[in-house]
Amino acid sequence: MGSLIPPVLDAEDVVWLRDQEALPAAARVAAVSLARRIGFDEPRCAEVALAVSEAATNLRKYAVDGAFLLRAVRTPSDAGLEFVTTDDGPGMADVAYSLADGTSTSGTLGIGLGAISRLADSFDLHSLPGRGTVLTARFWTREAARRAAVSGSPVVEGLTRAITGEDVCGDAWAARRAGVPAAGTGDRRPARGLSPAVPAEDPLGWAQLTGFRRTPDSSRHPVAAPSDGRGDSGADGPALLVLLCDGLGHGPLAGRAAQAAVAAFRDSDAQQPDAILMDIHKALRGGRGGAVAVVRIEPRERNVYFCGVGNVSTFVVDPATGTRRSLASAPGIVGHHMPTLRSVRQRLPRDGAVIMHSDGLTERWQATALPGFLEHAPLVAAAQLLREAGVRRDDAGVVVAKGPW
Repeated sequence: MGSLIPPVLDAEDVVWLRDQEALPAAARVAAVSLARRIGFDEPRCAEVALAVSEAATNLRKYAVDGAFLLRAVRTPSDAGLEFVTTDDGPGMADVAYSLADGTSTSGTLGIGLGAISRLADSFDLHSLPGRGTVLTARFWTREAARRAAVSGSPVVEGLTRAITGEDVCGDAWAARRAGVPAAGTGDRRPARGLSPAVPAEDPLGWAQLTGFRRTPDSSRHPVAAPSDGRGDSGADGPALLVLLCDGLGHGPLAGRAAQAAVAAFRDSDAQQPDAILMDIHKALRGGRGGAVAVVRIEPRERNVYFCGVGNVSTFVVDPATGTRRSLASAPGIVGHHMPTLRSVRQRLPRDGAVIMHSDGLTERWQATALPGFLEHAPLVAAAQLLREAGVRRDDAGVVVAKGPW
């Protein structure tokens, strides 16, 4: 692999839509509104509207339990929009055939999926016949698309979904490169987090989106690894730090705890999971607290370091064999009752994936039962896991780190 990890995108899950009859209109209005707010010109807004309409109409016509997720994404210099669709069937036996123009099972022109793939700057689809399909499409401005093409595809992405009946999710994830704290300035505002508490007067979460802060390229600032775990021991190559937090309970207070964990993770100057977790513990005192896990991925050394407290599931998966190895969290509640912390090491298989999820997903999933899902982008893999293993009686969060390492 090269000397630099591809970019880490900030992402914010803006809105989930599940009413299949109302999906096309609701999704189009929400997407165009967000596109205009982040600076898309009218021709690009029209392209977003067309792609969203095609995807949402497909869900209404064909899907079982279809859902549409609108997201905002950001790099240090650019903002973009993406959407994710999931459903529980009927699936596609031949994805390439379904993408070809003229393919239709309902007497239409059959240009929907092909149109989406041409309009989007990034498009991916994974389908399991008889079980379900995941589709993702990402849109940038023209200049931003050129920059994104040069920098490469993200190697870590995740999703969150609130428990049925709640608008705010208590799960959150974040990622940054090791070396220096992502926040850099010590500003501890809960910005750039996922699943924010969206005020009623701001249904697209724009207040949170515009709170995003620029992230220094920490891979250019390697530091030595002192014994307190606050240095970057991956001096021969950049390491990646990933967090998943499940705030205790549900609703706004759980969401606030998760966002406090994200802010502490970004502001921490620690570089090892156990030291980062202690910083998060200090930040969560006096609040709900939660279950938190942190991993450090060192692609060049082929190491994964892990530390977790509470009910967060973490696995290292070998795509070649489908074997998954569990990294066990210690009992406790971050912010309240902490055990003695220690990072454990696991080997990273070639092209291996690190998967973290809250107890809003069951652990019964198996990579071998989802053939091909780890051959796709991390966002598709995360969405397929959420579709396959997610439960509606709890907040759900899942993050997948997977790259050419």
